[in-house]
Amino acid sequence: MSSHIRNMDIRALENLSDPCTLCPRNCRAHRKSGKLGRCDIGYDPVISQWGLHFGEEDCLVAGSGSGTVFFSGCNLLCIFCQNYTISHEHEGRPIAIDKLASVFLDLEKQGAANINLVTPTHFSHAIAKAIDSARKSGLSLPIVYNCGGYEKVETLRALEGAIDIYMPDIKTLDEDFARKTMDAPDYPSVVKAAIREMHRQVGDLKITEGRAVKGLLVRHLVMPGQTEDSKHCLDFLHELSSNTAVNVMSQYHPMYQAYTCPEISRRPADEEIIAVKEYAETLPLRLL
Repeated sequence: MSSHIRNMDIRALENLSDPCTLCPRNCRAHRKSGKLGRCDIGYDPVISQWGLHFGEEDCLVAGSGSGTVFFSGCNLLCIFCQNYTISHEHEGRPIAIDKLASVFLDLEKQGAANINLVTPTHFSHAIAKAIDSARKSGLSLPIVYNCGGYEKVETLRALEGAIDIYMPDIKTLDEDFARKTMDAPDYPSVVKAAIREMHRQVGDLKITEGRAVKGLLVRHLVMPGQTEDSKHCLDFLHELSSNTAVNVMSQYHPMYQAYTCPEISRRPADEEIIAVKEYAETLPLRLL
């Protein structure tokens, strides 16, 4: 692993961060002056918790745990968020960039298999600096960009070279569903462009001795009443590459404000989950 980031454009990320156009919301909030954007959070990074996490995919845990850092706030703010106390309610505390770099280094000392950045989009300007600083101090672990998929290609390009593993969600390709549950009717077009860019940068997932080292890993959560939508998501991933690594997830529970949308105010039925997983198995995908 290089001791510093060659391609990442930290200056470009700073320019995108104020007025803020880091994400597709393009809210242009002057976050340095204390204005809150659509993510409803300020300029400096805030983390909720960090440590070794053993609940991720096996290739990320790799026996020793994924070095996970949960960032407060979110640029998507789904009404069904499973981590709403962190994303919507901003559970957490501010952290300086040098301290964030130290967190990365400490996780490596603890034996982490990677540095797993959860919901990093709105702090990508600060995270880039922390990664660069940690690399210069000897950090050698792969960096995982764990996001909701609502990413701006311009921001991703500025991050190129810093991120080893992109792990986006592909939540939906249904514009109406995205509007009702995320207030983001452009989510389908945005997520497709973002995943294509991620794949261009890092390619298919590479696993060495049971440990993910580079590439794209996509998560899809099966939602109630959205079986056909799920199939469309899987079709897109298959068209991207016959070796796209995909985790079809079935643990959805109605949380936060999901009750305001009758379609998602229940668990997916067993037959819905089975239908999506069986369809995934008919495609040339790399199912995790």
